[in-house]
Amino acid sequence: MSFGQGGPSWGGPGSPGDDPYGPGPYGRQTPYGPQDPSYGQQDPYGQDPFTSRDTYESRDAHNTPDWAAMADATAQRTRRKRWMLIGGGALATVTVAAIVATAVVSTNDNGKNQATGASGSELPTAGEILPDESGASGPAFPSADPLPPPDPKDFVSSADKDRAPIGADTLYPGRKLTMGGRTYEKGPTTTTTNCAAAAQGSLGSILAANSCDEVIRATYSKDGVAVTVGVALFPQEAQALKAKDQANGGIASLSGEDVPTFCRAPSVCRKTTNSYGRYVYFTVAGWTSGRNVTTSDKPVFTAGDDIAEFTFRQIVARGKAQASAAATAPVSR
Repeated sequence: MSFGQGGPSWGGPGSPGDDPYGPGPYGRQTPYGPQDPSYGQQDPYGQDPFTSRDTYESRDAHNTPDWAAMADATAQRTRRKRWMLIGGGALATVTVAAIVATAVVSTNDNGKNQATGASGSELPTAGEILPDESGASGPAFPSADPLPPPDPKDFVSSADKDRAPIGADTLYPGRKLTMGGRTYEKGPTTTTTNCAAAAQGSLGSILAANSCDEVIRATYSKDGVAVTVGVALFPQEAQALKAKDQANGGIASLSGEDVPTFCRAPSVCRKTTNSYGRYVYFTVAGWTSGRNVTTSDKPVFTAGDDIAEFTFRQIVARGKAQASAAATAPVSR
């Protein structure tokens, strides 16, 4: 088969279907040969009959669909669908906006918005829809962890921090003292910076050797039993602890104000020694009759323990009061 100039026509007698030209690649073909004026002439577009402009148009008109027309129709339908989708979306948006506007208007009471008081024809401002938070502040967080509260004992462990006034009336106020349901009458009190003069035996020299600042004494009595308590103050806790460990002898009993002399040699009395911070406190307890104290004399032991316990509480309370005042005091800059 030849596609060049002078080539035979496609098919021939005896081809299937008795088509003198035979079936072509697109079905029944228009004859090429003597009936075609262009047959045998040089194809100006090449030797392929499918690229011949006149032959292609003739074949397309009789045997093939109009592809260009079909493409245009498809494009038009696509454009129509796109515009329908765009139009439908816009319509839906308008419809939703209308429903929202209707709902807002319907909440008005007599033409006024219940939340803002504006008329139905007025739109709420941004401040009415959302609260104005320009003046609101966020949660406040401390810039640093708060300091722990001061230890009350620190304030009664050093003379530099223990600045509150102190004296017999401060440690032992009032005329009576009640502990555990037992009431004691307060007798004489005294304060001296001559610590050795307030002690008996070797205790005086021990107090002086450890830089004792002063000794405060008070006497309490009940039912023939008398107790003198003496509180010795030192510059630092270390000195107080040393004096307590070295303690020997005892505090001198204090008589007067209806309390006779008691616990003087050669009488036997009960004595105690203890400390807290820079304070060392001593007690001496016995019978005002002058008789010796024995281990079976419970009233004497109870009285001495009550006065010693009260003294301890007073020193602790002193530390707590000063610590509380320091915690609430304004910070100096």
